[in-house]
Amino acid sequence: MGIYSPFRFFFLMTKAKRQSGIIIKTPEQIEGIRKSSKLAAATLDMIAGYIKPGITTEELDNVCNAFILKNGGVSACIGYNGYPKFTCISIGDVVCHGIPNGKTILKDGDIVNVDVTTIVDGYFGDTSRTYLVGNVSPGAKKLVDTAKKCLDIGISEVRPGNRFGNIGYAIANYAEKLGYGVVREYTGHGTGIHFHEEPYVVHKAPKDSGAKMEPGMIFTIEPMINLGTHKTKLLPDGWTVKTQDGKISAQFEHTLLVTEDGCEILTTTETE
Repeated sequence: MGIYSPFRFFFLMTKAKRQSGIIIKTPEQIEGIRKSSKLAAATLDMIAGYIKPGITTEELDNVCNAFILKNGGVSACIGYNGYPKFTCISIGDVVCHGIPNGKTILKDGDIVNVDVTTIVDGYFGDTSRTYLVGNVSPGAKKLVDTAKKCLDIGISEVRPGNRFGNIGYAIANYAEKLGYGVVREYTGHGTGIHFHEEPYVVHKAPKDSGAKMEPGMIFTIEPMINLGTHKTKLLPDGWTVKTQDGKISAQFEHTLLVTEDGCEILTTTETE
């Protein structure tokens, strides 16, 4: 779940070390965050089988919540600053934070993002994927493939000593050359002990800008890539974000750990 970057978040003190406001997680905390992240990833694996024309976003939300509860977690989304549902589900021109409901039905040709954040034993795991619904147009599929590639490009920049700005520099450099818009306002973020922590991880940034990454930092990368302009609009419900020009948007997100020699993708069910 992305955050609107001008907001500031205040957190309870923990035993974790902080560098420039960014929490360096302890081995115990990392293991807890890894466990929660794997449940978030498993939830997205599971819900893929339900993504088909005719199902409502509320049904998808309830299936996700039942799975999370069955596997020892709870949703971090419901009740967060008043958010009313267990997941965010965003269709078509909804960039992020779409609120599931019983009237919105998936249609053949849609693209839909499901964003899940779990809490397990007090630790957070945050991830999202964009799914194809039925027969999707070549243009929509290319956008989705590009959004996934943008996430992969961002992940390739995660290593000790590199600067956070190089994540956004690499993502925007790739996407904009293809003519896509890279959303500015909604960013990745630190996570794990709290839902949202420092740093903000922007998806368009000057080269070699921002703080340096260090082992033990955990954060999300979650580029939102638009078919048209990068500009967005917030709906009156205070949550749903749409593209300003009404064109479709796609997003993928992982929670990542900076290791001694690179990074570990925490929100995956794959094992070596």
